[in-house]
Amino acid sequence: MTTAATETAGPAVRVRFLGDFELTVNGTPVQRWRAGKARGLFQYLAVHRGQMLTRDRLYASLWPDADSAAGSSLKVAAHALRRVLDAHPDRPGDSGIRLVYRDFGYVLHINGLWCDLDRFQELVHTGLRAAAAGDAPLARTRLRAAIGLYGGEFLRGESADWVVEQREYLRALALRALGALRADAEAREDFVELIEVCKRTLEIDRHHEETYRTLMAAHGRRGELACVRRWYELCARRMRDELAVAPGHETQRLLGTLIPAAARAAAAAPVSAVTGAPPATVRALRPTARRPGTPAWSPEARTTALARPVRRARPDNRAAAALARAADQATA
Repeated sequence: MTTAATETAGPAVRVRFLGDFELTVNGTPVQRWRAGKARGLFQYLAVHRGQMLTRDRLYASLWPDADSAAGSSLKVAAHALRRVLDAHPDRPGDSGIRLVYRDFGYVLHINGLWCDLDRFQELVHTGLRAAAAGDAPLARTRLRAAIGLYGGEFLRGESADWVVEQREYLRALALRALGALRADAEAREDFVELIEVCKRTLEIDRHHEETYRTLMAAHGRRGELACVRRWYELCARRMRDELAVAPGHETQRLLGTLIPAAARAAAAAPVSAVTGAPPATVRALRPTARRPGTPAWSPEARTTALARPVRRARPDNRAAAALARAADQATA
């Protein structure tokens, strides 16, 4: 991809891919597209602008399940795109956008472009390089700016395979940036920023177990054991309900280190949570299964608690002795 123009240069074309898609040409948002695939064609070409994309590649990405009629659909979409954006190959309009057909494919050229996708990637890569070089202030500035640009997943609401592939790559990049910011906040013991970074991480990946451990450890250092337990329980519930797995051993060991009693109580929870079995306290109160042919109320069907021997009370002879003494006095 070509290098993005800076926001202060006043680019004629601005494109936002992160979150809801937005295209602005000369200060005017483009909201009406003449053909169903014209918008998708522009999105794909804009991500790969400057590259010649063959018709076969465009068909596979934009019309993966179409028959031989996809060729005419591509022509219709390209024609509509030129009309919408004034992107004539020989006479580009004020936007500087040109859609050129060449060598059995298309190439898109855009002059004076600002794109959040380009800027986000540039900020993350420079921030991570600065962190690796030990320049913490520069890394912090770049990575904070990158996360500020990450307004949501790539092309939110779209489901094409090429969109999902790009979305997962950018999502992983955002998590790497947040991981570096999290480590920096921990090193500086900045609890406020650490919480904010962890919250942002869980908005992107609600199953990011390392983030839950970070929150547990941070609250543990502050003596906030109730918060430790709540973060663990939230992690365990999401892992159980949405992934059908239990928290990892490292997360459980951390809980045991911070709250030993809570760890013992949660030791059997993963099995019960995944299999759907009732809690141990409920199972202990249920009668054991009786063997075939055993009467429902036979002694063998009792639980261990109910089968304990009954203690018999000692007879109290004091009342009988008192009556005997009263009888002797009456006959004297």
